[in-house]
Amino acid sequence: MPETLQELHGTPVLLCAPDGPPLAGEQDALDLIGEAFGLGAHWVAVPAGRLPDDFFRLRTGLAGRIVQKFATYRLGFAVLGDVSRHTATGTALADFVRECNGGRQVWFLADAAGLADRLAPPAR
Repeated sequence: MPETLQELHGTPVLLCAPDGPPLAGEQDALDLIGEAFGLGAHWVAVPAGRLPDDFFRLRTGLAGRIVQKFATYRLGFAVLGDVSRHTATGTALADFVRECNGGRQVWFLADAAGLADRLAPPAR
C-alpha cells in the first residue's frame, strides 16, 4: 500500500503506509518531506511501526533530529499507533509525547481518525 494524500478537514495529509520503509534517519525524513512537498501536504502521518526503537529512546537523539527536520520545513508530523510499550519504560518519552501532544507541530495519536479529530476546526 503506497503513501496517499488525503484531505482531513481541509488539511492535506500524507498518510504513510504501514508496510513502507522505516523512517530510520534524517535522510529518510528529508525524503519523506520532499515527497510531502511534491504532493502539497501540510502534515505527514507515519505509523509508529515504521519508526525504529532508537526513535523512542530519546537519549539517541533520533527523535529530536527527525522532529526538527519537520519543524524546519514547517510540516506537521504525526506518529500514528500505540507507543505505550515505549512510554512504559520510562518517564522521559512519556513526557515528550505529552508535551508534543500539547503543541501544534508534532502529535502522537492512536490512528488517522484521531488525527482528523485534531485537525477539525474548533466547535462554536
